[in-house]
Amino acid sequence: MINQFLDYLRYERNTSPLTVQTYEESLRDFESYVTFRDKELSISSVDTDLIRDWMESLMDKGNSASTINKKLSALRSFYRFALKRQLVKTDPAHAVIGPKKSKPLPQFLREGEMDRLIDGIEWDSSFNNVRARTILLLFYEAGLRRAELVSLNDKDVDFDAAQLKVTGKRNKQRIVPFGAELAEALKQYQTARNEQFGETGGALFLSDKGQRISDSQVYQIVKKYLSMVTSLKKRSPHVLRHTFATAMLNNGAGLETIKSLLGHASVSTTEIYTHTTFEQLKRIYKEAHPRA
Repeated sequence: MINQFLDYLRYERNTSPLTVQTYEESLRDFESYVTFRDKELSISSVDTDLIRDWMESLMDKGNSASTINKKLSALRSFYRFALKRQLVKTDPAHAVIGPKKSKPLPQFLREGEMDRLIDGIEWDSSFNNVRARTILLLFYEAGLRRAELVSLNDKDVDFDAAQLKVTGKRNKQRIVPFGAELAEALKQYQTARNEQFGETGGALFLSDKGQRISDSQVYQIVKKYLSMVTSLKKRSPHVLRHTFATAMLNNGAGLETIKSLLGHASVSTTEIYTHTTFEQLKRIYKEAHPRA
């Protein structure tokens, strides 16, 4: 049956040799598992439970969810073919659900790295330097998305109330408070900007040419300065948003509070930061405990 299926892939479907090889490896692996479990069984007489047992054995061997799903996909294709050719009476793989792929945990900077970023770099009073430092502080202290920062206008900054009016996804607005350090940085930036371009009264952050700063310019600024303090592969504005959320959680903020500040529609989206914090705790435990 496996040989018939492989010939079907090669000569009727014109499937690439590499794909055929991958399918064959998965099917031979399953066939070996079946005969190991019961020599009286064959792949034409297995049931759904046995396929699930095979998947569990793959998990036990350390295979990733992605690898297991690829093997299961090969098995599904095989049994669809066999059922259509009347080589089997039922399709045992049809109802089997593969394991969910684990979402990668958010990458974030440690507090020491953020301290080096904000305080350790020698910032001069030039427009570009003042703008860069203010953008970095704003991401870290307010947890904004890149598009939210780009769309900020002067009128969205309320220094008296120490808060920002942020327009998020689907034009949903939220209020985000800020502290004295960010307030001072914003005032210094506006002064440097107005000296460079005059009173604008519109966009908060401007490009070198005096127009509203673009998404790509913000990304390049953040990438440049994160590269100075971290070895993380990802060095985007979103890393600073993750850093904000993780710092808030580590210092006692509740999920509902962080959800509101980030502008998440559901607290389930925010819960990923609890996993991040737990992974950090495990790492610290292993480093600190003598018997870990």
